[in-house]
Amino acid sequence: MITYSENGVHFNYRVVGIALHGGYVLLHTSPKDDFWSLPGGRGELMEPSAETLRREMREELGESVTVERLVWVVENFFRYNGERFHELALYYLMTFAPDSHLLDTAAEFQGHEFDMPLTFRWFPVDGLSDITLYPIFLKEGLTALPSATEHVIHVNPPDADLLA
Repeated sequence: MITYSENGVHFNYRVVGIALHGGYVLLHTSPKDDFWSLPGGRGELMEPSAETLRREMREELGESVTVERLVWVVENFFRYNGERFHELALYYLMTFAPDSHLLDTAAEFQGHEFDMPLTFRWFPVDGLSDITLYPIFLKEGLTALPSATEHVIHVNPPDADLLA
């Protein structure tokens, strides 16, 4: 994983998947979190970003995905569990096979990251303002994806802690 800590700040390199289906977006959470986020994971050295996303979806959901276009390059600055994070993330559109059981927008799916359980659920894109979703820019950004790749610098307020 490409992650390290220096002077009390954690750096993460993350690759994220945006799965849209019939007006819904796939999000996930873990038992330790009280918020939702897009699925993805940390890249490995010498691993192309699209392959990172394919690997993460195989590991977390046991499913293959097609990686589409790059939507956002995001510099994300936030606090999590009292610690400061600087995250560089690539957000790709991704699709599941047309016959995938994961396209059931009424179902909840269980996955895992190592030994941590993950819950995956589809949410209506037009209802994202009603849930806790990080990074916050996604509530608006997912309602109208840009037609070309955009660079986003997202800074959570200094007093906002994702696990406070």
